[in-house]
Amino acid sequence: MSPGNDEVDRIVEAWIRQRPDLDFSPLEVLSRVDRLSRHLDRARKEAFRRSDLEPWEWDVLSALRRAGEPFQLSPKQLLQQTLVSSGTMTNRIDRLVGRRLVRREADPGDGRSVLVTLTADGRTRVDAAITRLVDAEALLLDTLSRADRERLAGLLRKLSLGFDA
Repeated sequence: MSPGNDEVDRIVEAWIRQRPDLDFSPLEVLSRVDRLSRHLDRARKEAFRRSDLEPWEWDVLSALRRAGEPFQLSPKQLLQQTLVSSGTMTNRIDRLVGRRLVRREADPGDGRSVLVTLTADGRTRVDAAITRLVDAEALLLDTLSRADRERLAGLLRKLSLGFDA
């Protein structure tokens, strides 16, 4: 493998020799996305581990943190942001309450409903995790210039819009 080639180049070149009738350009893009996704997954897990959080805990706590003061959402809003079932969300909230990272409060606007509120400890952990996450992800992209990052982000946005519709 030459210095400018990566593992995907090697794989695609081998396939081209075996199946020259096929267009392997999708593999050149998506195999790299898949490989980068694995590196990203490891970096994220490590950032969360260092903040004593599981990835699912991060999902809930970061949704609450992004909501801004007073860092609270209804369970339904959390469901919409984390894309899990209501039973799963109830279990997650229970476990986060048990760890004192969130608390349930009566909704002042509707006495029959509750709001999930981020505690001070939950905020400390999610803030530490986002700092570690941004640092780890910046390292993954450190070979790209700012302009390259912006161009890549734009291309990935264009691609993902087709799936988000």
